[in-house]
Amino acid sequence: MQSTIHITTDIDVDAHAPSSTYYTTGLNAGGVIGRLKISTSGFNKNFLSPSIFPARRRRASHDPKSSKAQKFLLDVNETLQILMEQEDTDGDFQITVNDLGPKSFLVGTADSGGYRKIDIRGTYMLSNLLQELAIAKDFGRKHIVLDESRLNENPVDRLSRMIRHNFWHALTRRMDADGMELICADTKNRSANHSPRIYVPHSENEVFDFYTDIALARPHLGLEVERLPESITPEYVKSINERPGILALAMRRQPNGQLTSVPFVVPGGRFNEMYGWDSYFEALGLLGDGHWTLARDMVDNFRYQIDHYGKILNANRSYYLSRSQPPFLTDMALQVYKHSARDEEQKQWLWDVLQAAIKEYNTVWMASPRLDPKTGLSRYRPDGLGIPPETEASHFDHVIEPFSRALGISKEDYMKGYNDGIIKEPILDEYFLHDRAVRESGHDTTYRFDGICANLATIDLNALLYKYESDLAHAMTHIFHKADEGKRWQACAELRKQRIDQYLWNEDAGLYFDYDTVKEEQTTYESVTAFWAMWAGCASDAQAQTMAKRSLHKFEALGGLVSGTEKSRGIISLDRPNRQWDFPFGWAPHQVMAWKGFQNYNMHDIAARLAYRWLYTITKSFVDFNGVVPEKYDVVSLTHKVQVEYGNVGTDFKLVPREGFGWMNASYQVGLTVINTQMRRALGACTSPDLFFDRTRVVQQSKAAARALTRNGNVTAAITHVEPKFIELTEPLQSGTCCLHSFTHITNSEVIESQT
Repeated sequence: MQSTIHITTDIDVDAHAPSSTYYTTGLNAGGVIGRLKISTSGFNKNFLSPSIFPARRRRASHDPKSSKAQKFLLDVNETLQILMEQEDTDGDFQITVNDLGPKSFLVGTADSGGYRKIDIRGTYMLSNLLQELAIAKDFGRKHIVLDESRLNENPVDRLSRMIRHNFWHALTRRMDADGMELICADTKNRSANHSPRIYVPHSENEVFDFYTDIALARPHLGLEVERLPESITPEYVKSINERPGILALAMRRQPNGQLTSVPFVVPGGRFNEMYGWDSYFEALGLLGDGHWTLARDMVDNFRYQIDHYGKILNANRSYYLSRSQPPFLTDMALQVYKHSARDEEQKQWLWDVLQAAIKEYNTVWMASPRLDPKTGLSRYRPDGLGIPPETEASHFDHVIEPFSRALGISKEDYMKGYNDGIIKEPILDEYFLHDRAVRESGHDTTYRFDGICANLATIDLNALLYKYESDLAHAMTHIFHKADEGKRWQACAELRKQRIDQYLWNEDAGLYFDYDTVKEEQTTYESVTAFWAMWAGCASDAQAQTMAKRSLHKFEALGGLVSGTEKSRGIISLDRPNRQWDFPFGWAPHQVMAWKGFQNYNMHDIAARLAYRWLYTITKSFVDFNGVVPEKYDVVSLTHKVQVEYGNVGTDFKLVPREGFGWMNASYQVGLTVINTQMRRALGACTSPDLFFDRTRVVQQSKAAARALTRNGNVTAAITHVEPKFIELTEPLQSGTCCLHSFTHITNSEVIESQT
């Protein structure tokens, strides 16, 4: 290759600036690189063959290193093409540890006009190079000057930066003219009618006109605008299953009098709508990253749902109209208020939101059919008819097949007859009652709820409702100064705690369990949601200590907390496959709730330990697999490549991850606030949790021994040196510390790898 270049400015920008800044200003602004000509004639795959382009050995510790921060001069399209040809050996448009390329790539330095070449080595740096080239291409750059420190950036810093500046933006949706095409797309729609469609509440005339105008102004969308009936019944919801659509959300009037949609964040992947409990965790991440307005917007959308649909929905699609999800609104609103100016305007906003929460509390969670009148506890027990339409086409084949075979008809004909009410089958009615309840719980699916969910007063739901009651007691007393109201809500919380202790707490096991309101007995499934009682504050100090000492070890795996114990899940076989909310899978909401729960009871060391495990799992996959941030993990085997129903959302991307996954992004940002500085340094070096904790324990023991020998430093006649067996992580990491495989230190395009 031959290159000539003229750089017309010395303006520089922060090497770790957001992509929107980095690729549009400084050396990467349009016109700065005056001329770059690289001959590509005759390029073919043979150029990369070992005889012409010999595979390079991995760089070792004795290889020469440069301390100079490098900048690379790159032709975006050509470099991208050659890099993919050489390194993406499995053809998945990613560079991961599974690829078999040489893991070594030559690039030209900017200060030599591209003449002097330097190796970029190792999976992490090469995958970062791939991502940066793809992002630069998004911004229309044909040639770029790329800082080396953008490639060897500490992975913790890089992922946190991508979440804060890239992922939240990519997951944000608006239901306006520009956003309708994106938000109407629904891969879960398996009906014959795929026309984009929006359903508007019956009383929202201006909103109906707003979307009608969009449909007329943009006929290419083919948008259908439909008005919901005044009373939304299960029969009506079933009747529109063949015409599914998005549900309208909140609008806001601009100073010019026009309406504009209130934005929200979606989980990502095939979940392209605003979900119930996902949104709470996303809001925590948004608040931590300074996106206060967007977090408040999401609360406003929930208030709109309660006002117009009667509840916070599973998600804002028509087939979710009959069911809700785990309720988090009071804490979500209080978290937003805590980050606000707390002036009279925000106080009034909080009051309005809490009034909506009270309405949902009374009409949904403390009303039939969800309230169990005997225990006074609540259940996931939504209304609904027929087969849930949002599932994969074959999801219920194993359920329907025996019934269709008995009638001598196909499964498809049986399902149509059952949905149309022509075929009556009480056994299936009971089955789908529980199936809808599982989906309302957010834990779809798990053997914990198999065939019984609608009958269960669960520890998670009742802990959340206790939090509603205690939040309302606190707000009424300390924010709105309504003492009588505060006392009333405090009495509700204390009564629920008594009932939780009576029906859900098991002193012998040292754990909370669900209660079967039909059989009138506790279930035996050990669920990590037991720790939600600590998040809500309804566990006594003694109960919290008991769970920490006697039950935590059942759930704590190498990479975080498992959803349930292996014993509770039972034996897995071809006829009894894994369920995604069972062992060995770990989920972001379970981790975040547990961290806060242990913090509430001053067990900060446990919270930090659990957070480190989870963050390590995310960071290691991010480093080894081209920046992947998926929906869930196998926290026992430390992998996102899970063989389970529904697969794993967030893994199917090309070149660069653009969204991550909503609550996974949030858990990473929240988790970084739970661990200490030493842990963050170790995390940047991808230090295995068990290795890190073992080393920390040795240091602590050594320090304790030193204190004992010197009588806590009071003996001054002699100096005693107690040397630990390892070098403690007390100094800041060098720029670019990271890991490849078991351990890798990357600095100035050089890699030192231990052999495993």
